[in-house]
Amino acid sequence: MSRFFKKQTRWYKVFESLLEAEERVPLFQTETVLAGHKKICLAHTQEGIFAVGDRCPHNGFSLGKGWCTPEQTVVCPLHRYAFDLRTGRARTGLADYVDTYKVESRPDGFFVGIEETVFTLFGE
Repeated sequence: MSRFFKKQTRWYKVFESLLEAEERVPLFQTETVLAGHKKICLAHTQEGIFAVGDRCPHNGFSLGKGWCTPEQTVVCPLHRYAFDLRTGRARTGLADYVDTYKVESRPDGFFVGIEETVFTLFGE
């Protein structure tokens, strides 16, 4: 990457608090939210709430209409393909994957972080 471009994380508030996030996304359930211009699937496991891209790469169905498992996967309801919530990789031997995103609970809300590449004038 050239010195004129750098990666940065832009944080989007999706809930007012962690409590609201846990109420809207119950344990082993999923929910689709909008973070910036991206649809994000939030999945709640016993390890916390994870964020991945909402579209299953196999057929484009919404992962937010699926569910998650105790094995930290999100399952597409259409063909039951499972994706690891930590890595985004398919668990079924496919070469498919979904993008993963950072989440943060802060005093002022629950956020999803989307990494983007930005142009910096003079390499600043």
